[in-house]
Amino acid sequence: MTDNVLEQAVKGWARTAPARTTELSADKAGFGHFWQRAAELLARLPPKSKRDAGEAAAAAEVLGLARDARTRFMRAHARGIYDSLTAKRSLFLRVDELCARAATEYPGLAPGVQELARESCLPQGEKDGLEFDQGIFLSQVLGDPLAGAHLCHAMLLPRARAQELLPGFLKTGKITFDGAQLERQGKACVLTIRNPQYLNAEDESTLEGLELAVDLALLDPASEVCILRGDKVTHPKYAGQRLFGAGINLTHLYQGKIRFLWYLIRDLGLVNKLYRGLALPDTSPEEDSIEKLWIAAVEGFAIGGHCQILLTIDQVIATQTAYLTLPARKEGIIPGAANLRLARHVGDRVARQAIFAERRIDCASPEGRLICDAIVAPEAMDAELARLVNHLTSSGMVSAAGNRRALRIVEEPLDDFRRYMAVYAREQAHCHFSPALIANLEQHWDAANRRG
Repeated sequence: MTDNVLEQAVKGWARTAPARTTELSADKAGFGHFWQRAAELLARLPPKSKRDAGEAAAAAEVLGLARDARTRFMRAHARGIYDSLTAKRSLFLRVDELCARAATEYPGLAPGVQELARESCLPQGEKDGLEFDQGIFLSQVLGDPLAGAHLCHAMLLPRARAQELLPGFLKTGKITFDGAQLERQGKACVLTIRNPQYLNAEDESTLEGLELAVDLALLDPASEVCILRGDKVTHPKYAGQRLFGAGINLTHLYQGKIRFLWYLIRDLGLVNKLYRGLALPDTSPEEDSIEKLWIAAVEGFAIGGHCQILLTIDQVIATQTAYLTLPARKEGIIPGAANLRLARHVGDRVARQAIFAERRIDCASPEGRLICDAIVAPEAMDAELARLVNHLTSSGMVSAAGNRRALRIVEEPLDDFRRYMAVYAREQAHCHFSPALIANLEQHWDAANRRG
């Protein structure tokens, strides 16, 4: 296709954009046709890595106008669409299930299975970012008070797989997943983060296992508290050392091995369960939940996502040389819910310095002690964990869940979290598919030369 023919085709298509929204069924047809033609235009272009300047400009215009249309469509119909996908909020669907159903029921609104499969095998910088549309969709769903609250509730329910695995865990007291190991030790469930080759970093290989382990730890009636700890790693620089974790796996991010929904599944599910416990199907998570106190053992460092996790934990023990960082600026992404939670711990100025200027926070520093409750010598960590578990359980745990809920009502109501995640879904989509992400990873991580 010549540049002139291509330009005319895009202009002709652009003139067919729906001028306004009306009622849902009519808009579903009109907008759906517009998105179908957008997909046809993109299919006529070479892959992103092989486009010339004119083709790249045409793709950008098609993608941008189609996304603008999706935003308008969702702003007008978010609750109606969500209700149609969830039988008027009688079905609890997780974000990945919801996006898949939206792609089927509203063609063009979100990428389908084949589109996702086509892009999943590409390096991050060579993707057209079709998953961006999932960010538009979820941002508007979360932005609606009723639909968004229901989706947050769905993501806090224990996973069906965890319910299936619970009887076996009750018998053995130990279970291993990709990315995690859970073991009952006396009155505590100890969840060990495991990705030793990558400094216990989080990625697609760890996400499901970590969340299932959290579910089982909270569902286990034979334990009273939970401990979160990093495993010993095999990376040559730290071989044999325990490390809490290095955040997101930047190598996999650069290679395109981390999908956009990973961020939403992690923060609406795994991390929010650490903070809010497990929801019950017929009760608001703010009224009742299944939860226990969490203790974190920070050894070495808690970088990025692992630092974010500490902001949800009830008691944090760190070794004298451990430190915390949020290098999201250098990575080109938003650091989960740290923007919502960090200032509550260290104040606004230090939070901004950590997020915008990569300020390192040593656990033993005055600022670090606002996040960490105890600082110990590395060799004293096991003894301190045992002491704290005994201290917390010696007089019973009947008030622990109630006190956690009472604290959350003041510091982070569920509706505040929902509103934050609506913004996060949209802005993280921009970041995840930004050329700046690739440039940052190449400059600060030497990502082009890493293997894994």
